[in-house]
Amino acid sequence: MISPAEIKKQALKWWKPLLQSHIQGEPFFPKIIDRIGKVKSGQITERFEILQKEIEELYRFSKNQTGKGYLVQTAGRNFRRTGSHDLPDTLVFETIDDYIYFIGCTKEWRLFIDNYKTIINTIPELKDWTLNNCLWLTKGEINWNDVLKVCQFFMETPRPNLYLRQLPIEIHTKFIEENNALIQSLLDFLIPDHVRSAQQKRFVERFFLRYDEPLIRLRFLDENPHPDFKFRDISIPLSDFETLELHAGNVLIAENKMNFLTLPLLGSTVAIWSGGGFNISYLKNAPWLSDKKIRYWGDIDEHGFQILHQLRSYHPHAQSVMMDRTTFETFQNYAVSGARNQSHNLNLLTKEENELFQYLKTSEKNRLEQEKIPQVYVDGCLKMGLYNSGYSSVSEKRD
Repeated sequence: MISPAEIKKQALKWWKPLLQSHIQGEPFFPKIIDRIGKVKSGQITERFEILQKEIEELYRFSKNQTGKGYLVQTAGRNFRRTGSHDLPDTLVFETIDDYIYFIGCTKEWRLFIDNYKTIINTIPELKDWTLNNCLWLTKGEINWNDVLKVCQFFMETPRPNLYLRQLPIEIHTKFIEENNALIQSLLDFLIPDHVRSAQQKRFVERFFLRYDEPLIRLRFLDENPHPDFKFRDISIPLSDFETLELHAGNVLIAENKMNFLTLPLLGSTVAIWSGGGFNISYLKNAPWLSDKKIRYWGDIDEHGFQILHQLRSYHPHAQSVMMDRTTFETFQNYAVSGARNQSHNLNLLTKEENELFQYLKTSEKNRLEQEKIPQVYVDGCLKMGLYNSGYSSVSEKRD
């Protein structure tokens, strides 16, 4: 025989459908549970006492005895040995009040009703959102009036280009951060054409707000800098970097900061440091790099080649410098054992780069950090070989 605990487990499965039925204006009750473990003939005699206790417990929490909850409906059953018995046959929740009382969600139901009215009266367009996200409306800690103020502001000003604390909304400065997931879900629904990227998880970037951007560091290596520009080493916000216009024809990207800082003077060249490692992704949306000769200098290890591969996924014409077999063998005494990389096929590497990458994957000492390469070697490679007239694209070399 079904127990009150099992009934509640089944009843709780109806909670979200009930909320949705209210939003859609559809009737939901009565709800019937007819699979209650009906009594078989042998149970009347073999386990009569246990069966009696189960039935008593079933009635103890029923509307039949408490006036609320599930109603036990019975049916007459005839058994050969014991004759006729009136036994539980089905359970029925007749009304919303019966159901809410039994599952213990009276407070949550009232919150849902009040919050739904507030939302629909303020922003009627959110009806379909509430249908799919109705459980949000049962949470008591949410200040829906303030949440809707934020929604109304973004509906009127979908790309504010302000910092969070600058938004002219009558809420405290941490409110959006504290309710980030909820407000993001609402804005995704209300202003889908003003979401920067579906993959962007940070609220401020997703909805065109200003934020403390990563800084991209630039060094101007030209021996004869422009007389009106006195700075050789600057850092600028990522958004400014993405819209740069530079006359330099060559770009040299270094993975390690100290190597970046000690690069020699080179004609018509700007050096870039984006923070090291996989922060190379910051260079993805910089279209001005497409017509520059790009060189990347990173560690000779498995991760270094993966970063190079990633850079080429944004800028296919990028070439590597000092990431070759000659450099590795020249300074192999400085090589150490480094972290392994799960990638096996980096199809944006040249033939020579891939051969070295595969060698490193089978070598015990598979890491030569670029800062271990002597400065005199670096200067010689860059000054003598970097900007020769025989420049060819990576795609040409790969063929």
